[in-house]
Amino acid sequence: MQLKQLLDDLREYAGIQHKKDISVVNGLVREAYKHSDHPNGDDTAAIKTDTGYDLLATEGFLSAFVHQDPWFAGWCSVMVNVSDVAAMGGRPTAIVNTIWALNSPQTHKIYEGMVAASQAFQVPIVGGHTNFQTNQTYLSASILGKAATLMSSFAAKPNDVLVAAIDLRGAFRPPFLNWNAATKAPPARLRADIALLPYIADNKLAHAAKDISQAGILGTCVMLLESSGVGAEISLDKIPKPPDVTWHDWLRTFPSYGYIFAMSKDNAKRLISTFTARGISAEEIGDVTRCPEVMVNSMRERYLFWNTADESLTGMTDTSNKKQETTEVGTKAASEFGCIS
Repeated sequence: MQLKQLLDDLREYAGIQHKKDISVVNGLVREAYKHSDHPNGDDTAAIKTDTGYDLLATEGFLSAFVHQDPWFAGWCSVMVNVSDVAAMGGRPTAIVNTIWALNSPQTHKIYEGMVAASQAFQVPIVGGHTNFQTNQTYLSASILGKAATLMSSFAAKPNDVLVAAIDLRGAFRPPFLNWNAATKAPPARLRADIALLPYIADNKLAHAAKDISQAGILGTCVMLLESSGVGAEISLDKIPKPPDVTWHDWLRTFPSYGYIFAMSKDNAKRLISTFTARGISAEEIGDVTRCPEVMVNSMRERYLFWNTADESLTGMTDTSNKKQETTEVGTKAASEFGCIS
């Protein structure tokens, strides 16, 4: 498939288009009472404390997914929350859940998956809300965590580089494009791999991060870049990918362990080696620019994937972190990308 067709098709992918729902909610809650100076729309809420930040996040799951694979849905309700906390540079404290479903063996599998993940990641389930008097099945879970130093989707700056880190030691779990590198992995390895994220934050190897969501790799990049009010030039061929998986599928995939980072060029090599030393694939995939265009190149082709100035994805933007290029190299790079106004 040609690059332009690949990107055009990907733009219409439901995993990306559903992220536009966030912009609707952003308008509805804009006037809510403010508790924190940290902008809404990151992987978790971040509430400043005397010793760092309290982190709070929640995840809901499609009923079709819960019906099809209840055990894995339960597992994911813990795993994705742990990933959100990690993406902020945090460590998980505890999980609560909400489950509405019939009291049936199928529903019990949801709890079994949650318990298995709770044990694997050593995150306690400390409460929840349950209703067995319904014919519908709904699952959500929320997490509390703590961070000493934050990484944020709102912190990417022009002249940063983008790095993708993905655990490729897995396989698809049909029928969805979920890349499972978790459920058969040794629990001690899972915990040590997750612990890399707060290590990266505390050592200031990266200042911006986002875990790869159902929007896929490029969709997640757009979300991070829009939040920071910047754009990027991304090299498709540098994105870590299993050799036997097509780009059409891989760019729509939700990986059980996958993150996008923005950092100074000087830190990229050390950050990448932090992952590769543990068998996790990591590559520098692009450069952050001051314009709102997300350009993707492959071989001799180069096309616009998204322009957040023309079409918002999440509507979550904080321009206070956006800084103009001040170096000769940075200005030259921006000019080459057509971003100098």
